Amino acid sequence: MKTIVLLGGGTAGHVMPNIALLPDLLKDFGKIYYIGTKNSIEEKLITDYIKGHDVSSKLEFKTVTSQKLIRNLSPKNLTIPYSLIKGFFEARKLLKVIKPNIIFSKGGYAAVPTILACCRGRTSLRPAIIIHESDYTMGLANKICKHKATHVLTSFKETAKCKKSTHVGTAIRQELFYGKKTTSNKKTILIVGGSLGAKRINETVFELVKSNKLEKYNIIHITGKNKNNSKIKAANYTQIEFGSNPANIYNAADFVITRAGSNAIFEFLALKKPMLLIPLSKKESRGDQILNATALQKEGVCLVMQDEELSLDILFENIKSLENHQERLIKNINKSSLSKTANAEILKLIKQECL
Repeated sequence: MKTIVLLGGGTAGHVMPNIALLPDLLKDFGKIYYIGTKNSIEEKLITDYIKGHDVSSKLEFKTVTSQKLIRNLSPKNLTIPYSLIKGFFEARKLLKVIKPNIIFSKGGYAAVPTILACCRGRTSLRPAIIIHESDYTMGLANKICKHKATHVLTSFKETAKCKKSTHVGTAIRQELFYGKKTTSNKKTILIVGGSLGAKRINETVFELVKSNKLEKYNIIHITGKNKNNSKIKAANYTQIEFGSNPANIYNAADFVITRAGSNAIFEFLALKKPMLLIPLSKKESRGDQILNATALQKEGVCLVMQDEELSLDILFENIKSLENHQERLIKNINKSSLSKTANAEILKLIKQECL
């Protein structure tokens, strides 16, 4: 009975590609363990998946201690070495029991202590390790873990720089392609703040809705957990905290306004959706979303506006521009290699490493 460990967390973007692979992995592996952080987004998403698909006998969620790096001079960062050491020994203990044949990691906090806990040489504590990087530049966790990796897979061709790296694209949830698109006389805008919400985008959209400038569109606004505003109401406007039925929601959209997190943008590219990307600024991130957006803009598959530019009027002008460029963007998306899905290629490599 072959066993695989999946890693990836901190944001939904680290988890969704793993969820995209689960239907096939559940067929090919006797046991799957998802290792993450307690009370995290990955724990919620994987626990919900287990319940929703009745796979508790084959898929288990386990936790190790890990801690987010805060990108400023926060005193909380001083406890990271302690968390890392504690998580290392917790992961070591888990791996001795699990004895996985392979580890597939999307990065995130829990990936570091788990992969560092693997020994050298192919033993029960040194399985094959495949890591996948979705962003244009490699995240900190994957930078640390790549030295132990058997293979490094990337979503962007430019990211595949070392000998062990291969550009494959991103795994996409296949159910997204089977959503129902409702008919309407109005075009539909989907606005996505991300799994945790995007305060500046949300507030600007609330103001736009109140101004009635968007009355010619249907608007679906995914605000993020606990981010709905009950005071904002309009006949053409729907607020959702988190997309519980993403296939129908995504397929309803004619245009998408979103941050430039890698998982979201590759899902919308696969669905051939014209996008306006508003990447997180360097003040709020390591700048990865800016590079993601710039790469897509060069391919001609999206429009981009910077977070610092956000205002009611400028966002409205960009929405009009997005509609005007709809046909050009769809044409470019259809020609771009960025819109391909990598499920089959990733699964093939996982199987090969388990032989």
